[in-house]
Amino acid sequence: MGNTVSCCVSPESSPKLPSRQPAERLEEFTSTEVSDDNTGPYLQHISDREVPDGVLFCVCVNLDFCLQVSPGPPLKKYSSCSTIFIDDSTVSQPNLKSTIKCVTLAIYYHIKNRDSDRSLDIFDEKLHPLSKEPVPDDYAYVDPEHKLIYRFVRTLFSAAQLTAECAIVTLVYLERLLTYAELDICPANWKRIVLGAILLASKVWDDQAVWNVDYCQILKDITVEDMNEMERQFLELLQFNINVPASVYAKYYFDLRQLADDNNLNFPLEPLDNQRAQKLEAISRLCEDKYKDLSKAAMRRSISVDNLIGMRHSNAVLS
Repeated sequence: MGNTVSCCVSPESSPKLPSRQPAERLEEFTSTEVSDDNTGPYLQHISDREVPDGVLFCVCVNLDFCLQVSPGPPLKKYSSCSTIFIDDSTVSQPNLKSTIKCVTLAIYYHIKNRDSDRSLDIFDEKLHPLSKEPVPDDYAYVDPEHKLIYRFVRTLFSAAQLTAECAIVTLVYLERLLTYAELDICPANWKRIVLGAILLASKVWDDQAVWNVDYCQILKDITVEDMNEMERQFLELLQFNINVPASVYAKYYFDLRQLADDNNLNFPLEPLDNQRAQKLEAISRLCEDKYKDLSKAAMRRSISVDNLIGMRHSNAVLS
């Protein structure tokens, strides 16, 4: 999910892109050159639009680490012969609180290490406020702290009862928006960009999707028409590329775990007791049975040599 022009590179080394209207930005992605031997229009596949360079927030974090001195390794719990410490977070079932902390920290680094303040009116909080409270005059100049971003996202996830997987997909859509539309997430637009990404991720990922009117009840002062328009423009800027392959999801998950380790936001470790061991064993058996059923359906059963002869001999064991 990388970008050739990162939003987090120092201003001295990053070229400035001229500001363009959304229609011009979309036209660049939708119009492609036609080869000489094909007379018909070329339709680009969604998978071809994936940028293979890596996730964007890793670039932001690496830049930030270069500008500060590491405080040293934190205190960690290590397993011993008598005690094993494990966390309950997996790729398929991440820990909700820790995942939201990591996702909001990635958003914080995007804002902190941005290159410029490229934005669109639909995401400007001054033009489209989320509450009736007056927006401060310096709203576009003061970077939000990580705690503020976490509280905003945590409130939405708690009220809408969203899952941790939805948080990871939210970050995927947010970075796609920054890449495709050539935008920067900044103090003036971060709330509405994050809200639009959460809105879209909740509809795509969760089976019981939250409606736009439900978010209006959570935020109270925002209108349904505003939510609909923001969702429509968000989708257009994404070129309707809402597909998240398993490889992309897994890469984001493990990069977020690495981000947690680098910033002392380790996933909660608990000693392995009998109850947790039985739970892990039950999950392992369930996955094992599932894979057995899939292998039986996908592969023909082969006949061994022992079944072709009348007398069965003991199988040799090679050591």
